[in-house]
Amino acid sequence: MQLEIMPRKKRLPAGRAPLLLLLCQLVRALDVPLDSKLLEDLVQPPTITQQSPKDYIIDPRENIVIQCEAKGKPPPSFSWTRNGTHFDIEKDPLVTMKPGSGTLTINIMSEGKAETYEGVYQCTARNERGAAISNNIVVRPSRSPLWTKEKLEPITLRNGQSLILPCRPPLGLPPPIIFWMDNSFQRLPQSERVSQGLNGDLYFSNVLPEDTREDYICYARFNHTQTIQQKQPISVKVISAKSNRERPPTFLTPEGNASHKEELRGNVLSLECIAEGLPTPIIYWIKEDGTLPINRTFYKNFKKTLQIIQVSEADSGNYQCIAKNPLGAIYHTISVTVKAAPYWIMAPQNLVLSPGEDGRLICRANGNPKPRISWLSNGVPIEIAPDDPSRNIDGDTIIFSNVQERSSAVYQCNASNEYGYLLANAFVNVLAEPPRILTSANTLYQVITDRPALLDCAFFGSPLPTVEWFKGAKGSALREDIYVLHENGTLEIPVAQKDSTGTYTCVARNKLGMAKNEVQLEIKDATRIIKQPEYAVVQRGGTVSFECKVKHDHTLIPTITWLKDSGELPNDGRFTVDKDHLVVADVWDDDGGTYTCVANTTLDNVSASAVLSVVAPTPTPAPTYDVPNPPFDLELTDQLDKSVQLSWTPGNDNNSPITKFIIEYEDAMHESGLWHHQTEVSGMQTTAQLKLSPYVNYSFRVMAVNSLGRSLPSEASEQYLTKAAEPDTNPTAVEGLGSEPDNLVITWKPLNGFESNGPGLQYKVSWRQKDGDDEWTSVVVANVSKYIVSGTPTFVPYLIKVQALNDVGFAPEPAVVMGHSGEDLPMVAPGNVRVNVVNSTLAEVHWDPVPLKSIRGHLQGYRIYYWKAQSSSKRNRRHIEKKILTFQGSKTHGMLPGLEPFSHYTLNVRVVNGKGEGPASPDRVFNTPEGVPSAPSSLKIVNPTLDSLTLEWDPPSRPNGILTEYTLKYQPINSTHELGPLVDLKIPANKTRWTLKNLNFSTRYKFYFYAQTAAGSGSQITEEAVTNVDEAMASRQVDIATQGWFIGLMCAVALLILILLIVCFIRRNKGGKYPVKEKEDAHADPEIQPMKEDDGTFGEYSDAEDHKPLKKGSRTPSDRTVKKEDSDDSLVDYGEGVNGQFNEDGSFIGQYSGKKEKEPAEGNESSEAPSPVNAMNSFV
Repeated sequence: MQLEIMPRKKRLPAGRAPLLLLLCQLVRALDVPLDSKLLEDLVQPPTITQQSPKDYIIDPRENIVIQCEAKGKPPPSFSWTRNGTHFDIEKDPLVTMKPGSGTLTINIMSEGKAETYEGVYQCTARNERGAAISNNIVVRPSRSPLWTKEKLEPITLRNGQSLILPCRPPLGLPPPIIFWMDNSFQRLPQSERVSQGLNGDLYFSNVLPEDTREDYICYARFNHTQTIQQKQPISVKVISAKSNRERPPTFLTPEGNASHKEELRGNVLSLECIAEGLPTPIIYWIKEDGTLPINRTFYKNFKKTLQIIQVSEADSGNYQCIAKNPLGAIYHTISVTVKAAPYWIMAPQNLVLSPGEDGRLICRANGNPKPRISWLSNGVPIEIAPDDPSRNIDGDTIIFSNVQERSSAVYQCNASNEYGYLLANAFVNVLAEPPRILTSANTLYQVITDRPALLDCAFFGSPLPTVEWFKGAKGSALREDIYVLHENGTLEIPVAQKDSTGTYTCVARNKLGMAKNEVQLEIKDATRIIKQPEYAVVQRGGTVSFECKVKHDHTLIPTITWLKDSGELPNDGRFTVDKDHLVVADVWDDDGGTYTCVANTTLDNVSASAVLSVVAPTPTPAPTYDVPNPPFDLELTDQLDKSVQLSWTPGNDNNSPITKFIIEYEDAMHESGLWHHQTEVSGMQTTAQLKLSPYVNYSFRVMAVNSLGRSLPSEASEQYLTKAAEPDTNPTAVEGLGSEPDNLVITWKPLNGFESNGPGLQYKVSWRQKDGDDEWTSVVVANVSKYIVSGTPTFVPYLIKVQALNDVGFAPEPAVVMGHSGEDLPMVAPGNVRVNVVNSTLAEVHWDPVPLKSIRGHLQGYRIYYWKAQSSSKRNRRHIEKKILTFQGSKTHGMLPGLEPFSHYTLNVRVVNGKGEGPASPDRVFNTPEGVPSAPSSLKIVNPTLDSLTLEWDPPSRPNGILTEYTLKYQPINSTHELGPLVDLKIPANKTRWTLKNLNFSTRYKFYFYAQTAAGSGSQITEEAVTNVDEAMASRQVDIATQGWFIGLMCAVALLILILLIVCFIRRNKGGKYPVKEKEDAHADPEIQPMKEDDGTFGEYSDAEDHKPLKKGSRTPSDRTVKKEDSDDSLVDYGEGVNGQFNEDGSFIGQYSGKKEKEPAEGNESSEAPSPVNAMNSFV
């Protein structure tokens, strides 16, 4: 038996692809999957999955890592041989093996040398089912040896001669890359005349004077170690000759007329011919008796090198290079022989067999010379391996007959010749397994109608299961005359139709059991372009719009892409794409071309194209702007029970783009002639998916809107009557409230015509007592909004529900709400009413709650009635209007604010429900204490005289108690509005008039007046008044000011002050010329104050803005000495070098001082600037 799991023909979901690509292989590459969830109990011989290359060149500066990875079930163990003998890694502390792997790491970075570990390594992976081996891995460290030191003589030659500069790099591993540079690390220029050969030498077909230089340097780069070695510089000097003799070509390399080249199949064949001559020869290549392969032939190094890649035996033959210049031509023939290391024709593949079955392993390879085939079993030559009676070897084939479980093993095929070898592992795994379905259960396949559908049934089993397909739960096996059954289990439906939708079951059977799996198939409508872009001619600078309206399966979401000339649209803001339209603004000549609309879904794609032609602009009349023309050609598609798709064609936009479409509907069954708003869509849309209600006879119309307004409505669409259905919703706002003490009124908001969903709308009203054991009582009523239940007990909670129904059926079960039967007035008044007077305007009332049963309704709160019965001061009984305060809920206390002090109040309390108030509690009486009085009602000042004022007033309008006295406070106010001393005066409470005497004449007074009770002082009232002026004094003052002698006196005083100021100014300007004696004499009288030295005015006088009395400053001490702190002046300041200070008057020292800073004057000196008027007054 050969197990075949064919590859699936349908694109797979991304998550399942890796697993099924692993499982679903042809028998030629069969592998038993190790999926932990599906095939946990399957065993598998080892398989090498990763290994180092055969020729493994390592970097001696890094740790050596030799890879060997393998899989198997159970996981394999690993061992190594080195140079054909067992490599015991445990004895070498530098060698470690990666856990769960055969990969070796040799730590030569800490110690050891790479050369120590050169050799041939081979890895073996083994488990209970067999052993797989790796290739022979030859480990060699890379080498980058230095150039041997040599002394290079300068080269001198004549202009036109040929030249070869040898490189001869050191032998490295791998061979280095050769290049020529100068001392500045600049590559030397090469040409047809100067070029580097394959051996690294630098060839000159002829030299020129510019070739003279001293730094021809050959470099060898060893890529493996990233090192570069440098040869000693070569000096070349070219001597100019008077005449250059031209000569025909001769070959510098290869020598002679013929040579031989051998290359291995698959490598790059490189043939080289370099010639010298003057002028420089040109190289040509031909193949004798054949042509050069076109796609594999390349010329390098200015055609001096011919390369053929992927060379094969067919490329063997004679190749001829021709060197030619005007003086002649020469030929060289290269005989090429292509040999071949072994290569596979048919590598052995894994076999999975069931007990008793037959199979074969085939190992076929080719090469030149023909390779030799040898077999190994579990890594041992088959000639000395344990005998297996089911196995027979026939050259390159092993034939198995009637295998048993012990026949499981890993076989190695080795194909070798003198150029190399191939090694392949292939296992034979004998398994007995019932079928397993590997395709995920309930996989969903979606296919476009009229296209083939491929349903997968990836399976596994040993022996190979047979697969059958069924459709539906009880369908018969699908026949191959309609369906295609593939060997890998896939079911193909060549042309899928809508009726192909459904559930398909695949059943896999072998002699050990059966497995089945269901998959789902959905058939989708094809995507179609129902309005294609149309050919357009537009003037340069104009705007063009292409429309591409797509109709698609409603479950698929299309993506619209626009192309120009089969490429992407230009990245230009002039191109705008919006769902169904492509708009190109400000069209250029380059915009002409083919525009293609491509509609893609996850399952299919369609496209349509149109050509745009751009022409020169022609004068056009001024555009007219108006509201759009109405849309037309309304069409209803995708008609479902609760939705429909409406499409239309827009009318002319009249030069103002359409911004939106308004869709309205008419219900010809319920409200004929009345149009309702349905929805709005963008102006770029021409279709809309509309949600519908059952049992409505719909018609639709569309209006277009632009910046100028709304178009006329379109013609109405065809009518579409939706099917009746049971109501989707129940009435809302369900309530149960009694209008009388013995009824329950159930109300609700009825459904509208759309919500009824069908004819015969009614309501099922149900109720029962909440706290009772009664069953629901129900009644079906017509389409009303109220039902009254009579004969109910007073204020009892009821559970209520209202359910809609029509001729089709009932709405969903409604929600239950709670209501109450009718209320009645409360029967009991609150008890134990208590009043606590907080202050003269606030009282706190407490009461006991009323029993809930006696309320007979919803407790809304408690209501306090209170009123002022009489005045405590006047004792005259008279009722005033009652005041009411309501306290919500179950509160049992409340505050009464805004009471009048010194008053007599009465109150009672009542409970309140939805019906009204209950009986009042017994009246409670309380008194408020005295409070402070209000301000006196009025205050007047009468009869002012020179020294007296009379005050009259009215008592406070609200005394709030018994007045004990009045308080009068007053104080004078001067001309600058400054207040004088305050006088406090007590006046008996029975007075309403009072005279103040001994006041200042012509003075304004401010009065503060308030009343007092035992509780304190009340608010004050203020007033101002002025005493009369003495007319005689005023007259005298005016007369003196107008007398001539007074005016003359003032002039004389002013003249004297001016003279004094001039004298002081002259004396001050003389500076240090004053003798000290004169200065002392000037200060002999302590009563005379010095003049200020800063400004020349008389010292220590100040002038305040309010003309306050002038204050004198401190005087000089009587002992005529100056304290140190009084002056900082000294001769040091003048460069005299004297540290001591004069024991003289400070002002004297100040006159000779160069300093401008002054110490603050002692005493209460004014800091304000001096006033000449004040100075004059003080002087007089």
